[in-house]
Amino acid sequence: MWLFGRKGPSGFSSSSTAEEVTQGIDGTGLTAIVTGASSGIGTETARVLALRGVHVIMGVRNVAAGRDVKEAIVKEIPTAKVDTMELDLSSMASVKKFAADFSSSGHPLNLLINNAGIMATPFMLSKDNIELQFATNHIGHFLLTNLLLDTMKKAARTSKREGRIINVSSEAHRYTYKEGIQFDKINDQSGYSSFAAYGQSKLANVLHANELAKRLKEDGVDITANSLHPGAIVTNLFRHMGPISGLVNIFGKIALKNVQQGAATTCYVALHPQVKGRSGEYFKDSNIGQASAHGRNVELAKKLWDFSMKMVK
Repeated sequence: MWLFGRKGPSGFSSSSTAEEVTQGIDGTGLTAIVTGASSGIGTETARVLALRGVHVIMGVRNVAAGRDVKEAIVKEIPTAKVDTMELDLSSMASVKKFAADFSSSGHPLNLLINNAGIMATPFMLSKDNIELQFATNHIGHFLLTNLLLDTMKKAARTSKREGRIINVSSEAHRYTYKEGIQFDKINDQSGYSSFAAYGQSKLANVLHANELAKRLKEDGVDITANSLHPGAIVTNLFRHMGPISGLVNIFGKIALKNVQQGAATTCYVALHPQVKGRSGEYFKDSNIGQASAHGRNVELAKKLWDFSMKMVK
């Protein structure tokens, strides 16, 4: 709990902010995509990366909200390089269009921050007939990452700078269905639990990063892949949770991180030199943490990769 704010080996703690963990770091010449950047920690991640000189492309479902965020960032930081592009992660067609548009823009890509997410929604299917939390939080990002990988490999080669892929997961990955991922029952409404389904999608973020890290290492590519827990934060992720939403707003100010602290671990993993060469790790509070037993299961990660590949084909 951040009230105690004890520093870890990195020199940072749960109360460190995104600005603090990137103090003195120059991101000039880097280009980042941040998904879900029109609200919450996505907005703060985009702002702080831009503050450090990174060219930020915000992938947003709500383009008008994205434009407002861009204007606010540029007003505060006149030198900021920020662009918005439409991206709905629950739709494979939207993900493919975004990736194609980005590739044709000619921009390099050094940092891919898979941040967007929905939480504890009632049972719904995506446009591609996949349970909505699994579709948005995992499959959309899995597909996006695959489609942008060649662009990232090229940038890593030509710039001689390490590429970094970051999956924003959650400690909720520990509270999934008992088998971890319900491969045979992804769309099963009868056994659906909104919280377990959220945990399942967040476990998928961890497993995706781990398997990707392994594959990138085998390919000898200078790109890392990591996952992280941003901390319990007061954001609009809680909007589907009825009475809990009100309690979060009342008590959250005491017990939870603010958005500046919530974006810290993402910005740390994206930019800090301490993280160079670290891949397949799970970070929390701007330090290396440990994922659950499911999250460290190599066979489960491989099975999820193959399952996801079939889904996006």
